[in-house]
Amino acid sequence: MEERCDVGKIINRISHQLKRRMNCHEEEDSLTNMQRHVLHYILLQSMSRDIYQKDVEAEFQIRRSTATGILQLLEKNGFILRKAEDRDARLKKIVPTEKAEKVREHVLMNIDRTEKIIRQGIPDEKMAVCIETLELISANLFEDEKCCTEKQKTAAAGAV
Repeated sequence: MEERCDVGKIINRISHQLKRRMNCHEEEDSLTNMQRHVLHYILLQSMSRDIYQKDVEAEFQIRRSTATGILQLLEKNGFILRKAEDRDARLKKIVPTEKAEKVREHVLMNIDRTEKIIRQGIPDEKMAVCIETLELISANLFEDEKCCTEKQKTAAAGAV
């Protein structure tokens, strides 16, 4: 009898391996893996446009509370500033600080090094299929999450 391949288990294992790898370098810039990725995104995107919390939420498909926590820590540690917009004080533009600019090269090198390790020995065609498949898995989970959220809202409304 053939053993079933548990895709979720493999993805979870890879996720843990990536976290451990990135955490090996955490002491060098005091950033967690997720903070490093968010800062990388802010550093790159802010060069060409204004960045807001909703952009971070959408890019990483994270909830508002998760984004708030990450951004608060980045702000507390001096990597970003959140500046109120002139036209709407409720909107806070995310701006990288000089400290963020100083670790930019280190963050980019870490992410680039990790990408090289991930792709090592894998032909481009197979990597393209892998990426396409992972995006489809992510889309499936996103749709399921939306359904689950709607069910929770409906249940909460019925309980009131």
